[in-house]
Amino acid sequence: MPLLLEWLDEARPDVVALQELKATDAEFPRAAIEAAGYGAVWRGQRTWHGVALLARGVNPVCSRRELPGDGADSQARYIEAAVDGVLVTSIYLPNGNPQPGPKFDYKLAWFERLLVHARMLADSGHPVVLAGDYNVVPTDADIYATRSWLKNALLQPAPRAAYRRLLAQGWLDALRALHPEDRVYTFWDYLRNSWPRDAGLRIDHLLLSESIQPRLVAAGVDKHVRDRDNASDHAPVWIELS
Repeated sequence: MPLLLEWLDEARPDVVALQELKATDAEFPRAAIEAAGYGAVWRGQRTWHGVALLARGVNPVCSRRELPGDGADSQARYIEAAVDGVLVTSIYLPNGNPQPGPKFDYKLAWFERLLVHARMLADSGHPVVLAGDYNVVPTDADIYATRSWLKNALLQPAPRAAYRRLLAQGWLDALRALHPEDRVYTFWDYLRNSWPRDAGLRIDHLLLSESIQPRLVAAGVDKHVRDRDNASDHAPVWIELS
């Protein structure tokens, strides 16, 4: 929480998508977020789940607190809200490890539901940003080395194919679009001295619908945040829209 408030103060983002809150709805730190100047909508859950959207100076207008398609799915992994005329999501796609197995099957089924909903959003013509932790390394250019990750769910052919199908709907991978040849990472594992070695992965993505793509000005990763004490293993990924 202190690192989040510190980053909000220094970066002043207009909209923030958070994943893996590890807090129930009642435990969400609404007062501290509002004191920092942000309105918020969230769907909390203990353990490893929970998603939220913050907006500077306004209250996000929540349109969904769960991904359609499976009424029995109780995991808090999706929320979407309108902020200043743009629909923004916070996606926490399942990790899927170990694979093969039920967790990997759930990952693929969840991805199929996302594809259906994303198609509806794309067809709407509205400006939409699909932001979140996708737990997918799209290509080998998005990871420092594949050798020790070959059996990991993040690199398997099926989720990679699902990600390509998502882009084929007309979504633009903003970070890759502006940095087509660069080694850009968003996640560095706590293990194997990954951060000092810059042994990273790109698994956090911001995808833009066709109507908003011409407004993309810049995109990047605030890598310096990953170097702070008690930092997340993810660094903030950002885009700027005109």
